[in-house]
Amino acid sequence: MRPREFSGEIIDVQPVMGDATLITITAPSGFGDAVRAGEFVNVLCRADGSFDPLLRRPYSIARVDRSRDTFDILVRPYGRGSEWLARQPVGAPVGILGPLGNRFDLPEKARHLLMVAGGVGAAPLMILADEAVEQGRSVTYLMGAMDEGGLLPASSLPTEVEYVVATDDGSRGHRGFVTDLLPDYLQWADEVFACGPEAMFRSLRSIVVANRIGRRPRVQVSVERTMACGLGACLGCVVETRAGMQASCVQGPVYDMDEVVWT
Repeated sequence: MRPREFSGEIIDVQPVMGDATLITITAPSGFGDAVRAGEFVNVLCRADGSFDPLLRRPYSIARVDRSRDTFDILVRPYGRGSEWLARQPVGAPVGILGPLGNRFDLPEKARHLLMVAGGVGAAPLMILADEAVEQGRSVTYLMGAMDEGGLLPASSLPTEVEYVVATDDGSRGHRGFVTDLLPDYLQWADEVFACGPEAMFRSLRSIVVANRIGRRPRVQVSVERTMACGLGACLGCVVETRAGMQASCVQGPVYDMDEVVWT
């Protein structure tokens, strides 16, 4: 499905993960059938008639309901745009551009999938877990947060998923970083998927390299960048790869970890 601009309507707003909000938005017919894990939408986070903030904000698609043509995004109020969006009530219209970006690759032979999420990086891995379970794959989902309140509720994932958590303060699960859990699962995993802050990626990479055999398991990362245009025009979201600089809104946001240049 080619990216399209449309006006969606907020039909549900659910507080989640402390200060974050899970927002359900309507979409045109066929939108849900076309969306796959890893893709995102760009949202106009401003009132009708206003030009502030000027640029769109990117949000990973966290879940789709194909029967209703709705999708969910996970919003944490980091700045003016996300604060405005998080305040919008049920019934409010929202300007959307999408779906955008590439998708996670799910090789047919990969039966054991390890997912590693930090903060709102949980979003694209939610829909990925849904897709994987529908295909009969085994999923272990690792999530880290500062404290118990910042964790994704287990009810947000399919019941078939093994959900393991880590908190900085030890209020739930492992005390420490989510990447501390990796060595226990890398030999089991056929493929690893991750989304979170840059510091988590750097920790993940060092642990994976030290514990895997050759380049297996492969690790796919969904990078977090300011993808204002979503079309590769503004170049505000570039990622340095072994193939050169790439606009992550078009050639990403999903990359093979080994193809990214980590400086």
